[in-house]
Amino acid sequence: MILAGDVGGTKTLIGLFEVYKRRPVPVDVRTFQTTAYPGLPAIISEFFAAQAVRPELTAAAFGVAGPVINQSAKMTNVPWAVDAAEIARVFHLPRVQLLNDLESMAYSLPVLLPDELKTLQSGTDHTEGTVALIAAGTGLGQALLHHVGDREFAIPSEGGHSDFAARTEREMAFAQFLRERYGRSEIEHVLSGPGLLNLSTFTHLGAACEAMDKRGAIPDTPAAVGANALANKCTRCVEALQMFVSAYGAAAGNLALTAMATGGVFVGGGIAPRILPALENGAFIQAFSAKGPMRSLLEAVPVHVILNPGSALLGAAVCANAAS
Repeated sequence: MILAGDVGGTKTLIGLFEVYKRRPVPVDVRTFQTTAYPGLPAIISEFFAAQAVRPELTAAAFGVAGPVINQSAKMTNVPWAVDAAEIARVFHLPRVQLLNDLESMAYSLPVLLPDELKTLQSGTDHTEGTVALIAAGTGLGQALLHHVGDREFAIPSEGGHSDFAARTEREMAFAQFLRERYGRSEIEHVLSGPGLLNLSTFTHLGAACEAMDKRGAIPDTPAAVGANALANKCTRCVEALQMFVSAYGAAAGNLALTAMATGGVFVGGGIAPRILPALENGAFIQAFSAKGPMRSLLEAVPVHVILNPGSALLGAAVCANAAS
């Protein structure tokens, strides 16, 4: 048996898997509210306590939302530190691997099934080409997957904290809005749950939301902004989601160019499946490929949305599976 975890800013998934070829088989997967616990060991302890018998484990791997250096991580949006050696010692595990959460998700890409993906652009399949992954959720993550011989190697990134590149007058005004609020404008201020709220606050400046009953109110959750926009209940929510989708496509195209991602671009995270109709209307792919002389190159890159909500957990299990 192997243990895997996806430790996010909002929730943490812990799963017990059976070793099986390239894609391990889940036995028990449980969800925990991350900030309700003082650290990852407390969550693992509760997970083990729920098992009838303590399983014999050959390996464990955990994807965490933050940079991993020397198998230790300080999470970006949670006041936690996670250390692989500590987890191995506390729980007497023979092998523990710590991964960045997008690095973990990247390892799931080769084993995802067709019905776990939605294709936005078919492109031309280059199976040996580099694959790029971008995922907006609580924050914005990016990673690459390189093919070397018959093996894949995921490369983590903290590119979500790079500067936001405004392309239009409206985006330039929004970038100024972000600078006044945060001191700088970074991509995560735009492409994340909080980023969608930033966009909504910007588009509602000086006006109430047409979908709200309370006078002067505006949406206070990303889900409300998305729902209002998809149902066409508020023109300002519609604009916020349109700006989000266009900026998402542009950022995905930038990553594809940086990585020369002829193997494809995958869009992960919790937001994409919820706004799938907005991603499918053409605006995402239009912004993705609008790169001047590189348009024809990007038009040949396959682009897929990941529909499997447990892809980061699956990727951690794939790593543990390979190490067992």
